[in-house]
Amino acid sequence: MSAQASPGPWVRAIPAIFVLIWSTGFIVARYGMPHAPPFKFLAVRFGLSMLCFLVWIQLAGVRWPVGGRQWIHLGVSGVLMHAWYLGGVWAAVKGGMGSGVSALIVGLQPVLTAVWLSATGGRVSARQWVGLLAGFAGLLLVVSGKLATPHPNDHVDVWNLLWVVGALLSITTGTLYQKRHVGPCDVRTANVVQLGAALLVTLPVAVLEPESMHWTPQLIGAMAWSVLALTLGGSSLLYLLIQRGAATAVTSLLYLVPPCTALMAWLLFQEPITAATLAGTALTAFGVSLVVRTPK
Repeated sequence: MSAQASPGPWVRAIPAIFVLIWSTGFIVARYGMPHAPPFKFLAVRFGLSMLCFLVWIQLAGVRWPVGGRQWIHLGVSGVLMHAWYLGGVWAAVKGGMGSGVSALIVGLQPVLTAVWLSATGGRVSARQWVGLLAGFAGLLLVVSGKLATPHPNDHVDVWNLLWVVGALLSITTGTLYQKRHVGPCDVRTANVVQLGAALLVTLPVAVLEPESMHWTPQLIGAMAWSVLALTLGGSSLLYLLIQRGAATAVTSLLYLVPPCTALMAWLLFQEPITAATLAGTALTAFGVSLVVRTPK
């Protein structure tokens, strides 16, 4: 039996590249939201992403999910993980919340998911409870500082918090729902079904938004990156990771998303990074790492 060839440096770098692309989602929101309302932007993004996936599916000859029940489950998970999750994040950013804070709050999703799965499986370990408490303590440290000293480039209020906490609950519920109900299927066809359901939910809200979209170079760039890099590129990398059995590497790196986003936001938008922000982000990252780390 011949020895299997070791993966090259490009393959080993895919998990880190995936997390880096995921981090830019919050940055793109800051670029796009001054020029468009959140749900109009997302409706266009969902529609364009579906068209790109349909071309890819046609060229690859991919099979569609089998059975009406599978389509329904994909639709429900799509509404939770695309329409409500992205809608909450983008509405919070539109209201002035900084990219770093929104990424930090949503970054607790692996914690909630892991603790819920452990609890329903019968046991939450002491390490996971410590991680959960550390994650929330870090989050409270950052958010309390933002509420106490408002900043024009990073405005945190009750409404923004409600939007982004709703997004956190949506992505957590959607992840758990998909894990429980959605059977194995091709990621490209699954994305089309999920995006189609998200588009149906987003369109009525988009129609009611009074603000129009202003197609500035910044908005065009944000839309292009959202469709090509985040939806198509991110999904493609995730597909490769799953095929190569490296999906667990992404989970172990997800706690790096908030500090990565905060650094980008500081460089690009001058979002303030205070001592409390650094301490809270580090504490939250430590808590998430405790929860998602696979025990030996």
